Amino acid sequence: MVAGERMQIGEVAERTGLSLRTIRYYGEVGLVTPSGRSRGGFRLYTGADVERLLLVKRMKPLEFSLEEMADLLGVLDRLAEAGPGQRTELRDRLAMYEQAARARCAALREQLEAAEDFAARLRRAQEATRGSGREKNRR
Repeated sequence: MVAGERMQIGEVAERTGLSLRTIRYYGEVGLVTPSGRSRGGFRLYTGADVERLLLVKRMKPLEFSLEEMADLLGVLDRLAEAGPGQRTELRDRLAMYEQAARARCAALREQLEAAEDFAARLRRAQEATRGSGREKNRR
């Protein structure tokens, strides 16, 4: 993407893997608003808008609330312009979100491990019934 290039919502949807409806919704709730509008009224997005949408998309599976997403995005926005005193507070909040993300990732890993164990048990049960079915057919 060329610097300053603006994309319509369809291209943004392709780049992010989000639906048009989801992108519009994130705009309605104030998470990611389009950087502009075309003369025809179409939403126009920049590369920074796409990156912001991708960040929101990454937060979703970790079950961050819309309020938490908005707060984190605000922290990131203000960090670039903050003075030394405010920067420390913002970094502390950013660290809190990192810690929360790590904890939620650990919980997801545990859930995935349990799901994989379940799938393996089903596979073993299926294999066991295949073997016993063959022996019955041989008799």
